[in-house]
Amino acid sequence: MKKHVSGFVALTLLTSVAVLSPQAATAQQSPAVAHVPGFEDLAARLLPTVVNVSTTGKIKTTILQGPQGQLPPMPDLPPGSPFEQFFKDFYDQFQNGKQPTEEKVASLGSGFIIDAANGYIVTNYHVIKDADDIKVTLNDDTTLDAKLVGSDDKTDVAVLKVKSTAPLTAAVWGDSDTARIGSWIVAIGDPFGLGGTVTTGIVSARQRDINAGPYDQFIQTDAPINRGNSGGPMFNENGEVVGINTAIFSPSGGSVGIGFAIPSNLAKPVVAQLIKYGQTRRGWLGVKIQEVTPEIADSLGLGKARGALVSSVTPRGPAEKAGVKSGDVILKFNDHDIKEMRELPLLVAESEIGKKATLTLWRKGKEETVSVDLGQLEKAEAANNEENKQTQEGGGPSNNASKVTDVSSLGLGLGALTDELRNTYKIPKNVNGAVITTVKEDSDAADKDVKIGDVIAEVDQQEVASPAQAAQKIADAQKAGHPSVLLFIARGDDMRFVALKFKK
Repeated sequence: MKKHVSGFVALTLLTSVAVLSPQAATAQQSPAVAHVPGFEDLAARLLPTVVNVSTTGKIKTTILQGPQGQLPPMPDLPPGSPFEQFFKDFYDQFQNGKQPTEEKVASLGSGFIIDAANGYIVTNYHVIKDADDIKVTLNDDTTLDAKLVGSDDKTDVAVLKVKSTAPLTAAVWGDSDTARIGSWIVAIGDPFGLGGTVTTGIVSARQRDINAGPYDQFIQTDAPINRGNSGGPMFNENGEVVGINTAIFSPSGGSVGIGFAIPSNLAKPVVAQLIKYGQTRRGWLGVKIQEVTPEIADSLGLGKARGALVSSVTPRGPAEKAGVKSGDVILKFNDHDIKEMRELPLLVAESEIGKKATLTLWRKGKEETVSVDLGQLEKAEAANNEENKQTQEGGGPSNNASKVTDVSSLGLGLGALTDELRNTYKIPKNVNGAVITTVKEDSDAADKDVKIGDVIAEVDQQEVASPAQAAQKIADAQKAGHPSVLLFIARGDDMRFVALKFKK
């Protein structure tokens, strides 16, 4: 074994020497070696600020009854596995025999103390979700009961409170904007319930959107992060918290060097609101937005793709009262240029409720400015949830036949909006236009997730009331030499713009 290892090392050195040019050999005499810091003192100072968070709770589940009694749980199979559909079909046979029950579950995670005097601790929302009992274990193995102060599922942040007879040690918030790509970081947590564990790495990337929530701007790191690290802090070289370790990308479930942390500058105001109010208090504009693609930008005469396209406006919301309309592109929020759609929700959320905001819009080929009185997101969501509890009655089936209008240039078939089609595709009464009845597989429409049952409400920002009218406006756009046409499409209560390319 020693001979093998020795030979391997020698081969590596020999290869290295063999490829050196005279210039490279000279350069190696005074190399610019990157400083690798030691983390011993930093770890000793920071470990007491990090805690283990353990929870127990109950979740509703079902027991499936087969011919021979209770079935075991369905295997956890990888998505797309050839056995996934087989087992699903097998278990579906016994759905009529399911029995609701409650199952006790336990969860482990991490957290960090931010206020020693008052015992406030920050962790992830998903660590304490559905918990009936929360306990916190300090670095010296002292276990304390914890109370949930508040949580926010949109940013995956939660705040706990403990009472300790012994002094606690708090971590210090840092500025996550100073964490540059390549900066050293230290992650401390409780992976797999082993106890306080320190790992190091660098900031691999910033502003990552992993579709975890509406305000994604994760810091990516290569520091080993595993299950149980959730809610633990990411420190910079000064020992300041610049992130909350939250998620990993891993086919195996273990660390592969791709971890994600919530930036401290995103978490700090959320934590402050949870402590002060027990909930978040976010600004609300009252619009649904979508990405401005190059095709959409071209259709709107915008030039470069930028801003956030308003797909729908909430009735009686702040934006509607200010005159914002679907089809507008929000280019600026106050003095901030909106380069990407996902920048807008965070800017609005972090704004003061009731304060006026200035929007710069792109509307029908020119810029306009409007002033909006921002509302509160939480109140709007509560009102919307109340409205959703009311059942919406649909009309009865109809024998009206729907003639299909062929729009071959887009690979679509269009039909009139009959009562029967409204019921079949759950199309709201306030949506009008031409319903899509066929979508060719090789079309741009299929690639952009246009589906049968969607309704074309506008063509190039002009309302259409029938399949014939929609087809005519699409044909006009093609005759005018446009490479694509902008459609305003409804799917249930959701509205969005889609720019479809004409077949060549």
